[in-house]
Amino acid sequence: MSATREPIEVISSYPAHIGTLSSMLASRATAAPDREFIVFQGESRSYLDVAHDVERAAALFAARGVQPGDRVGLMSLNHPSTVITFFALARLGAVMVPVNPEYGVEEAGYVLAHAQVCGVLCSPAALDRVRAARARIIPAPWLMLNAPGDSKLTDFANAMKDAPREAPADSATPDSTCVFIYTSGTTGFPKGVMHSQRNVLLAGEGFVERMHLQPDDRLLCILPMFHINALFYSLAGTLAAGATIVLVPKFSASSFWRTVADTRATEVNTIAAVTSILTQRPRSEFVAGHGLRKVYGAPFTAETYRIFRDEFHVPHLVEGYGMSEIPGVLNNPFEGPHKIGSMGRPSRHPDSRVAFAEMKVVDEAGGDLPDGETGELAVRTPIVMKGYYRDPEQTDAAFRDGWFLTGDLGCRDADGYFWFVARKKDIIRKRGENISGAELDRVIGAHPDVAEAAAIPVPDELGEDEILVAVVPKPGATPTARAIADWCSERLAAIKVPRYVAFVDALPHTPTHRVAKFKLRADAKLRDNAVDLKEETRG
Repeated sequence: MSATREPIEVISSYPAHIGTLSSMLASRATAAPDREFIVFQGESRSYLDVAHDVERAAALFAARGVQPGDRVGLMSLNHPSTVITFFALARLGAVMVPVNPEYGVEEAGYVLAHAQVCGVLCSPAALDRVRAARARIIPAPWLMLNAPGDSKLTDFANAMKDAPREAPADSATPDSTCVFIYTSGTTGFPKGVMHSQRNVLLAGEGFVERMHLQPDDRLLCILPMFHINALFYSLAGTLAAGATIVLVPKFSASSFWRTVADTRATEVNTIAAVTSILTQRPRSEFVAGHGLRKVYGAPFTAETYRIFRDEFHVPHLVEGYGMSEIPGVLNNPFEGPHKIGSMGRPSRHPDSRVAFAEMKVVDEAGGDLPDGETGELAVRTPIVMKGYYRDPEQTDAAFRDGWFLTGDLGCRDADGYFWFVARKKDIIRKRGENISGAELDRVIGAHPDVAEAAAIPVPDELGEDEILVAVVPKPGATPTARAIADWCSERLAAIKVPRYVAFVDALPHTPTHRVAKFKLRADAKLRDNAVDLKEETRG
């Protein structure tokens, strides 16, 4: 790699842009037209190639009737068409709605219908589920594949060949909404987090600061592009630095180090489950002489640090904190000091004149708490969501006096580092995803043999959460743990299927007749008496 430049030098080395995705892409394509922007399965597209593709895709979507403010769903594993679609829709002032490609018909149908999409781009693997979900939406959105897979449907590449030569004039502004990120809520239904183009670009520039990204960095994107991490950090950070993003369809532990070496990756974003898995994999999979220098994720244990630095020879591990609503608000400084296990300090922009993240700890009344005391984490940042789509009540409830209330409990130490304590909301964190306990309660509670159900998080071997569901059978019914899991598998993504099922006579309730999940979490015997479906499968 060439001499390292300061983050402000990196972003200042490109022509000015006006705060839209199209303008930043044009800035980088002007300065480095032949530099690789996207690498995918051995093929690459330069910045100029992508700019041309975006122009043609914008013309294609406009010909399909996409207008400013319209939403288009996208349900696929990581693929270059996702990036091109994101930029093309942004150029039209429209919105991309990425959907988890593992969603079942019910989940995908809810998101696509709630977002009121006018069209859907999907992978061949998701086609049957998208068709079934689409049938529930009136009027039915148009449908296109992102790769060949059905002779009756046009795929993205062939549709691009037939697209009009010119796209409509760029109608976007920095405030134009460009993406909905659907995140689980305590109501059991996902909420559509709305973000502007300005937010995406600011997050990308913030990631240049956080990871000291350089134009010759190659960011390996193993996390799914329906997550804030992949879009706002990996992709936007790549764009801001004028670097290269290496897309893989999804994370593969067995081939990770070979992929790192073969693609010459220098940076990767992870979640706790990924780093934990990699530390436990056979060392025969490790490829010496790789170029990986930087890993971003959270949380990292002291053992994770030791193995990555001493055995994997990766010098920089950076922990941070953010949410779909407030990307990238805390991080351990790139050059230190690092406090292992902490969320870090408020993140900074490369330009010190740009106001960035602020965080405080507050009590139930909203009053500031001193260092060392635990309360709710409240955030004020320019990269805050515009709101939840079609949910003004939840939007209003998320803010107090201009501060976003995270629903997470934490504390700040005397050095200004923040530490996570617990989740205030009914959310289970598994492999980087927020899973709504209320959604699981609702789905499992609909089983014909179940009177009531409550899902709670329990620790797993990888340092995150696993799902335990406490089930009260209906009188005379004798459901099995496997039957509960199969019921979930038919209705939910695989990640949401509980590992533990505990059958109980009754659930504890609050005076207002809500399930007292805090009592379930405190019951140490609950997990001991539960059926471990993972162990049952092994047996």
